[in-house]
Amino acid sequence: MRILILSDIHANLEALEACLEAAPSYDRVVNLGDVVGYGASPNEVIEQSRKLGGPIVRGNHDKACSGVTSIDGFNPVAGMAVLWTRTMLARENLHWLHELPQGPLTLEDVPNVQFVHGSPLDEDEYLINLVEALEPLEETEIPLTFFGHTHIQGGFLLNGEDAAVLRPVYKAPKSKEEFELKLKKEPKYLINPGSVGQPRDNDWRAAFAVYDNDARIVTYCRVPYDVEAAQERIIQAELPERLAARLAHGR
Repeated sequence: MRILILSDIHANLEALEACLEAAPSYDRVVNLGDVVGYGASPNEVIEQSRKLGGPIVRGNHDKACSGVTSIDGFNPVAGMAVLWTRTMLARENLHWLHELPQGPLTLEDVPNVQFVHGSPLDEDEYLINLVEALEPLEETEIPLTFFGHTHIQGGFLLNGEDAAVLRPVYKAPKSKEEFELKLKKEPKYLINPGSVGQPRDNDWRAAFAVYDNDARIVTYCRVPYDVEAAQERIIQAELPERLAARLAHGR
């Protein structure tokens, strides 16, 4: 079973299309949430996500854009994007977004793996550093968790009393690249596929991952995409220019 793991698309159609075109073969798709927010193609990205199928975990922007939660706690730029997205969503897409389930989610035919947006303990929790990751690693009984929310590709592991940060290593920042991580049996893992539509790890390329459940290999992927087209959509939509500018820098 090979699973394409997408997360934090954030209404960036150009990045999503590039990821799907570049993705190696897979059997199914899991989406870790934040399908919308920030970007200027919410309906197009939702429609593409619905066609892909597979479990989709709700993200904090999905909740805010569909009215499940308010924009309290969002910074002004993010809040403006949420309010704009609410006005743009087609009725059926708004309803679909509103009904997305809370994580963790599991797959019957893929045991010992769970899928969340933020953390297995709190769907809105940011796991940015090792200190923040220790409690969910210690508390969860499931050995492999895929999470998003931070827009940082990589993850964490805990093996007994030893813990470590995981980061893929790339050498060609303007090209498509892959990095394989072979999972061992003993540790617990938190794996972040990175953000499709708004990376924040100083790499502008769209990010995703493929998990081979039989071989226990996570393949991290980065792929170039038409950033200028995505930026132009944001400018034409009169969303904050900051949302366009940051795409070129991956932060």
